[in-house]
Amino acid sequence: MTVELARAAQSGDDVAFAGLIEQHRAGMRAVAISLLGHVDEAEDAVQDAVLVALRRLPELRDPAVAGPWLRAIVRNNCRMALRARRAVPVAEPEPLLPADPGPGPDQLLDRAATRDWVHHAVAALPRPVREVTVLRYFSAHSSYRQIAELCAVPEHTVRSRLRDGRQALRRVLHETAAGAHADSAAAAAASRAHADATLDAAHSGHYHRMLRESFRPDARLTVLGGLTGTPEVMLMMLDYTLGAGVRTRLREATASRDVMVWETDFVNPADAPDHCPPGMVWLHSLRDGRTAHLRLAYRLEE
Repeated sequence: MTVELARAAQSGDDVAFAGLIEQHRAGMRAVAISLLGHVDEAEDAVQDAVLVALRRLPELRDPAVAGPWLRAIVRNNCRMALRARRAVPVAEPEPLLPADPGPGPDQLLDRAATRDWVHHAVAALPRPVREVTVLRYFSAHSSYRQIAELCAVPEHTVRSRLRDGRQALRRVLHETAAGAHADSAAAAAASRAHADATLDAAHSGHYHRMLRESFRPDARLTVLGGLTGTPEVMLMMLDYTLGAGVRTRLREATASRDVMVWETDFVNPADAPDHCPPGMVWLHSLRDGRTAHLRLAYRLEE
């Protein structure tokens, strides 16, 4: 039964994926409780594992080990939770996947993005919960610290909001995986097209027009480090950056209803390779299809 469900899930059958998770949920939960000892934390580790499994399922070369593979993901999540509590680190589980890394992260993210039923669940969340969920599972700006800084909330708030997101996913697994939902790939493509147009406008000197078209008149801008103001502040930032010969290119874009996340890279000139950090994350909160609040954070790690 597990083999058939795993193979069907790998081929994109969301009902099979839901069935696979429900078949092994008890074992996954038992692993989490045995390591963490706290029911709430253990449930978080299991729900995190569901989302990791959704993204990494194409890597599973032997469907017969789907159960141990799922439990290993839970074990890794528990290990990270124990480290966060500054406990004695738990040993790494034996790898259950071959040395071949398989598809790259971008390909896996694209495959996960086609799971419209997951995005349907995320889109139904309140905006603060949706923002942290999109950042955590569909962007590279995904550590608790990074999300907390970008959203200007404590890390424990990020964790509680993510718990709400995971609970919503669990409800979806129980209630519906076969229904028709909005096309998440189309939403991501629209977000990417918007990002491309914005960067093109910046490089061609037409960012003023883009501001008028894309931002609400009362829009706010927040940049980590305390800089706040109107989107016109972006003009000063762009003038400084582009005037130094730096160029910006889009790395990734995703969206969930009235939330968009863009990840961009800075391409520094040869004579000033350290002028800008590696990149930037843009978190848009939309209202009536236009940006009402833009939050920016520099990406310092590669």
